[in-house]
Amino acid sequence: MGIKNKISNGNVYFLTMTIINWIDIFTKPVYKHIIIDSLNYCIIEKGLLVYGWCLMTNHLHMIASADNDLNLSDIIRDFKKHTSKAISEEVKDSHDGRKEWLLNHFAFYGKIHPKKIQYKVWQDGNDSKEIDTNDLLIQKLNYIHNNPVKAEFVNEPHYYKYSSAADYADMKGLVKIIII
Repeated sequence: MGIKNKISNGNVYFLTMTIINWIDIFTKPVYKHIIIDSLNYCIIEKGLLVYGWCLMTNHLHMIASADNDLNLSDIIRDFKKHTSKAISEEVKDSHDGRKEWLLNHFAFYGKIHPKKIQYKVWQDGNDSKEIDTNDLLIQKLNYIHNNPVKAEFVNEPHYYKYSSAADYADMKGLVKIIII
């Protein structure tokens, strides 16, 4: 992660985490729920504070920070490491028609990774932008929530199950967020 994407403690960030080669892995609920369960775990156990999120087919957007003096970079690193392993294991155990293709891609990128890992699911680093004004916060939250509308998954943001838009429409979402 370069200097321009450096995450500092105590700040709120708009984050984008992307699957290698923009592979559409999150087309099946089983993979989506790995992300949801992991986000909720990080919120409860690791001090992740999530203000908005949206899981698309090949990337995750989030507005987040870390509780108190905790390190957001460390939380995101652990989240990606855990979900990478969980997704790889789920693919190995699945009857997904793309099983071999997915595993081959994940293995290829794992082999060329400097640490020579077995499977690489996420791209290195995160696209992160510090949220330093209320206007930017609202802009990024609207962007996140309108992503599934723009992709023509739903007509209204709050109908998309895999985002925080429902929470902002006074409905119950899947991830324990903090409403802003």
